[in-house]
Amino acid sequence: MDEQLSALLINCTLKPSPAGSSTHVLGEQVLSALAEHGVTADRIRAVDHRILPGVQTDMGADDEWPSLRSRVLAADIVVFATPTWLGQHSSVAQRVLERLDAELSETDDQGRPILFDKVALAVVVGNEDGAHHITAVLYQALGDVGFTIPAQGSIYWNGEAMQATDYKDLPETPEKVAQTTATAAANAAHLARLLKQQGYPAA
Repeated sequence: MDEQLSALLINCTLKPSPAGSSTHVLGEQVLSALAEHGVTADRIRAVDHRILPGVQTDMGADDEWPSLRSRVLAADIVVFATPTWLGQHSSVAQRVLERLDAELSETDDQGRPILFDKVALAVVVGNEDGAHHITAVLYQALGDVGFTIPAQGSIYWNGEAMQATDYKDLPETPEKVAQTTATAAANAAHLARLLKQQGYPAA
């Protein structure tokens, strides 16, 4: 019997709840695709939380990252979703990546980085170009701290150049986005199951 898998969507929109968010819409579509493979879901809208700047697991004071971090560590798959602003990932996304940097020095009982055996997907949305650049940034950062990226593990949508259409306002999901989402979800669930059954060896 397949082991139960869980996913965590980290939505790095700049818009606090309950504002509409294209990042939320595409992220939820990814979670729905993962659900078809028996993956349960948790969600964080990072901008709703006090995530202090720094590269430690706990920056003290009123830092909410420690409680959010526990949800990252509990997930088998992290869906890292960001909007595109000025061709770049959001400042909220950068803050989360910087906090994940602390995991480089955190190890498990085998001496391996604590995020080994976890899978990450990159989700990028915006009505301007930049998705390939942002995906490259996310792949490097998430891979560096220990996540494994599955084959074709990114989902993105860019609106028409110089227009103002948002993903959340589209009348239906573009066929290519739906196909990419399905493939990424299937590959992520497959890889996460393999890693849960037999993780990376200790160095």
